[in-house]
Amino acid sequence: MQSYRKTALVAAALIASLALAGCVQSGAQAPAITTSSSRTGSATPVPTVSAVPEYHADGSADENKAYFDLVNNRFFAANPSALGRPIIDNLVAAGFTKSDMQVTPDKTSIGGGVDSILFGVKMGDECLLGQHSGSGYSSAVAPALTSGGPCLIGLTRSIDW
Repeated sequence: MQSYRKTALVAAALIASLALAGCVQSGAQAPAITTSSSRTGSATPVPTVSAVPEYHADGSADENKAYFDLVNNRFFAANPSALGRPIIDNLVAAGFTKSDMQVTPDKTSIGGGVDSILFGVKMGDECLLGQHSGSGYSSAVAPALTSGGPCLIGLTRSIDW
């Protein structure tokens, strides 16, 4: 009987959190809600709110990845066909250092449109890497190519604005 009661309480908390998820303002990030129960007590849902990621100028790429993703996901939701300059400008507005960035060209060598834009932000010996295409946004953290070296291989666009 007590196992049924625990299951019912957890199910009710899950249904309530899903119902409330529809109440979040468009563009706002909904806080993550988790439930926990004590093995010795009753299953009482205890909501916890995940902190909104923040930029840490002296932090590592790993420490800044959640913020990088938040900034880029919001940007691409509002600008699904954004090209290199607006992507870089958005990252600068979010606090990232322009001189630490790289971005691939917006056009092919014969003037056609590109299938995707790659961009990177060097942070110490690591890089935050982002890719935006018709399939969406993805990101990763990777070591810099060489000590003091770049994040992206191949042709990159000059960030001179």
